[in-house]
This record gives sequence, structure tokens and C-alpha cells, in this order.
Amino acid sequence: MNQHDQLDSAFAALANPTRRAILARLATGEATVNELAEPFEMSLPAVSKHIRVLEDAGFISRGRNAQFRPCKIDGAPIEAIATWADQYRHIWGDRFDVMAKLLANTEDEK
Repeated sequence: MNQHDQLDSAFAALANPTRRAILARLATGEATVNELAEPFEMSLPAVSKHIRVLEDAGFISRGRNAQFRPCKIDGAPIEAIATWADQYRHIWGDRFDVMAKLLANTEDEK
């Protein structure tokens, strides 16, 4: 998978609030699919589909522990997004500086 495809897949996975909530839970440690499904009012197969999207995007990997396959978070896609976003940070900073000046001028006029 090339870098653009990886970013597309990562952003698509993060576009859903359920998947973001699953990642937030996994940021605290490994969990089984049943544990990840607990807070959601949806079927286990529906949660499994969300987990599969996150797994396909590289956010989640699964281990083996007897009959359990605990999920754990993988930071590589997050790092790829951060690297991509960093190249635009100076643009955002410049625009925020301009906006701050405009707001200061507006305050001075009042």
C-alpha cells in the first residue's frame, strides 16, 4: 500500500465516531472484541466490522492468547497522519496569526 492509499484508509477509518471510540479504548490497553463491544448499542458483528476497518487501516493488530485474540493499538497510521499534517503546520500557523491580528483590530475598533 502506498503512502496516499495508507492515508486515505486511515482517514476513512477515523471518520466514524464508533471507530474513534474503539481506538480511544485501546489507547488504555489491549481488549477483546467483547470488551470493545460493551459500551455500544450494536450487535457484536457490527462492532467486529468496525474493528476490521481499523485493522485494515493498520490501527489495530490482534494477538493470540489461548482462545482469545486481544486487539491492541498500533501507532504507525497515527504517525503517518501526524507526518502528513506537519507539512501544513506552517500554513495553519500563518493563518491563525492573520486571524489573531484581525480579531485584535476588531477589538480595537470597538
